[in-house]
Amino acid sequence: MKQYMLSVHDTYGELPPPEILEKMYADVDKVNQEMQAAGAWVFGGGLTDPSDATVVRVEGGRPLTTDGPYVETKEQLGGFWVIKAANLDEALAWAEKATAACRAPVEVRPFQDEPDS
Repeated sequence: MKQYMLSVHDTYGELPPPEILEKMYADVDKVNQEMQAAGAWVFGGGLTDPSDATVVRVEGGRPLTTDGPYVETKEQLGGFWVIKAANLDEALAWAEKATAACRAPVEVRPFQDEPDS
């Protein structure tokens, strides 16, 4: 089976009210359990606020670290799943459940095939 990354993109700022946030977490938990039961789950997790990010790059042969997200944009990566799916249609079906649960857009991308060794 091919592996896919389902990445959640969201606008950071004010959090939803606690009762909505609790429902979102419960809905995501249900999707996680469904993925695990179906054997599609590889790994997943939510990320902290983009302001917690540290970017590492090499400039002039030396590592340089800077605070904050790599890209200055309104939407940032908020979390992700790595799943196994037979094909893109199956991965998209999981993404439909994921986007409904987390109430944010979910991008689906396949991992590159590993070269034969």
